[in-house]
Amino acid sequence: MIVRLLTKFTYITLSLSFLLSGCNQTKDIKAAVVSARKEASDIGITILNKGGSAFDAMIATDLALTVCFPNAGNISGGGFLVYRTASGEVGSLDYREKAPLNAFEKMYLDENGDVIPEKSTLGGLAVGVPGTVAGLAEIHSKFGTLPWEDLVKPAIDLAINGYIVTEKQERSFRNKKDDFIRINGENTFYAQDFKAGDTVKNIALAETLKRISKYGVKGFYEGPVAESLVNRVRQAGGIITHEDLIKYKPVWRKPLNFKYKNLNIFSMGPPSSGGVCLGQILKMIEPYNIGQYYHNSEKAIQLIVEAERRSYSDRSKHLGDPDFSKVHYNQLISNKYLNNRMNSFSFDLASQSKDIQAGKIPWTESEETTHYSILDQEGNAIAVTTTLNGSYGSKVFVEDGGYFLNNEMDDFSIKPGFANMFGLIGSEVNSIKPEKRMLSSMTPTIVMKDNKLYMILGTPGGSTIITSVLQTILNVYEFGMDIQSAINAPRFHHQWLPEKIEFENGVFDEVSMKKLQEKGYDIKQDYIRVIGRVDAILLSKNGVITTGADPRGDDKASHLYD
Repeated sequence: MIVRLLTKFTYITLSLSFLLSGCNQTKDIKAAVVSARKEASDIGITILNKGGSAFDAMIATDLALTVCFPNAGNISGGGFLVYRTASGEVGSLDYREKAPLNAFEKMYLDENGDVIPEKSTLGGLAVGVPGTVAGLAEIHSKFGTLPWEDLVKPAIDLAINGYIVTEKQERSFRNKKDDFIRINGENTFYAQDFKAGDTVKNIALAETLKRISKYGVKGFYEGPVAESLVNRVRQAGGIITHEDLIKYKPVWRKPLNFKYKNLNIFSMGPPSSGGVCLGQILKMIEPYNIGQYYHNSEKAIQLIVEAERRSYSDRSKHLGDPDFSKVHYNQLISNKYLNNRMNSFSFDLASQSKDIQAGKIPWTESEETTHYSILDQEGNAIAVTTTLNGSYGSKVFVEDGGYFLNNEMDDFSIKPGFANMFGLIGSEVNSIKPEKRMLSSMTPTIVMKDNKLYMILGTPGGSTIITSVLQTILNVYEFGMDIQSAINAPRFHHQWLPEKIEFENGVFDEVSMKKLQEKGYDIKQDYIRVIGRVDAILLSKNGVITTGADPRGDDKASHLYD
């Protein structure tokens, strides 16, 4: 199939990037793991090679990321799993963090009702009750085939023997060093000047993982590890208690399911906004046949941006924890509702976000994350996105445990109309309440095509997660790209507020940018932060497996061959 791209320059850039990615797929792949680090992907493949399932590989991969990708890999954050078994069973697990029992709606406001800077992002008060270990244990209880100890051991060994610092990781450590010291003191573990090529051995984390290996959930939520966590949170000004830890439970939920042309898509429902927003955007653009336009052309960009603008507006008003507020999924992704939302769209002129409010529907009622995709040799598929929220979370480090704590409380609407660290606006439906799960943008997704497994994907990126997943699906399905080129392709992002559209720097056609500006679009092309780091697996109609690992990070695909 011919890849329809905007310029020769873009095509050459993508082709070179694909070749430089070193993704050798000339052999027949029968299983794959794609994650943020080679060490974690390799560990996942090792588990599959020992006869483990995708679910076993997930647990081992997740814990390995805790060791070698500490800015997002975690045992002290949370996440979402979307799965499809080889037999066709589809489901999802919510192990998102929760607000502590002592949390309250105005806990980040001063006596004048103003938001106190950094209270929800830095330090102990930013920490939500962790869900990761409980989530992994729940998955093992339902789907695990290998012993729990065998799945934890590779991460223990990695922590003891060490991982190699990459150049990108060196920059990450250096950029956050002042915060590490500010929150934890000069002698904190990650305040060391780790350079590219250095080996990081985290013995404290190895000891924590040993207790989790031996005692399972209780090894984290009770005993010495729990005591250490609670004490560190209190020292840093937080409110998590032993009762919070003991009461935490993950929740099996029905994944959000919707159609786009002949694709059948399964993604995460609330408390993630990912599935709803992805469904809304795809359904809003479906009547316009976006495939008729060139990739990243003026009209293709305009159509996607206007659908994003309307969906993110709905996100701010209607989405939150379904255990606290009823979320009417069917209305939000119905064709009638979404067609009405696009009535005001015109290719002639930009909409203005101030004029786009959340839609009226008939009822009375983060930045640093990591994603991995796994397909095993039996055909079980899983998409997992897990997070500490900001890079290294709250920056609070449990020294005798060897890990960072999350800052997920910032994902609540800490004050109606006030933007969080990603610029996302919230409302009452996402307000803080004890034991409530905060709204997320995580979008682990499994796509079926003509009733066959087609794509497994997801990404980190805070508010850009949804739009990165969206563009990757469109790049493959509508614009005919292979999976690696679809991931490499330059991205853009819009989220209703702020008004601006953000484009990855220097890779978009200047003529199209000028035409969009003339129509009234606020274009920002000096965006420094990369937009997403997608890790994905694609299956052809003949069952040929290919993988894509995002070159924006240190992401790597590992394979099991016939």
